[in-house]
Amino acid sequence: MDKQHLIEIANTVMPYGKYKGRVLIDLPEEYLLWFARKDEFPQGNLGKLMQITLAIKIEGLEGLVKPLKC
Repeated sequence: MDKQHLIEIANTVMPYGKYKGRVLIDLPEEYLLWFARKDEFPQGNLGKLMQITLAIKIEGLEGLVKPLKC
């Protein structure tokens, strides 16, 4: 995880699904856990960012990301 990932997590909008339009860091942890349980994170950068977002939430580190929102 690098600074660019944190900036992307703070500003990337979920493009589809129940939480379409929400920034990744604002997605509920339960929603991210659902993807993890099903082992169905999206392919590519979005899936990678969602996995990092889940790790951040599990560790309680959202405070590092939220100040990076534009």
